[in-house]
Amino acid sequence: MAQRPTAPSEHWLRDVGTDSVAVLDIPGLVERARVFDVDITLLVDAPATPGGAWHELSVEFDGQRQWSRRIDTRNPGQTDGLEYHQQVRLAPEQALRVRAQARVHGARIRQLLIEAREDR
Repeated sequence: MAQRPTAPSEHWLRDVGTDSVAVLDIPGLVERARVFDVDITLLVDAPATPGGAWHELSVEFDGQRQWSRRIDTRNPGQTDGLEYHQQVRLAPEQALRVRAQARVHGARIRQLLIEAREDR
């Protein structure tokens, strides 16, 4: 009995640099279910003088809020950030839209990215 060739693991990446919104669309596959490790990273430049700066990251899967966090920006004159991780199971034919939104006050967005790696 011949074995079907194994499809390579999927890797999706959306890096929007200094933009405040990132969207990553993972299309559905008819052939099989999949499991993804989804990581979202927000990196900000902290002001040289501390005082009232904050940064926030909100995450949605298919339009449903999964997580949101606002923290004071630390590390004056350096970088600070927030990260989010979630494992997501997709049934055959199921697609996924991941949306990340960053907000800042007194800090500056350096990088916002979404990465999804298939876990096999």
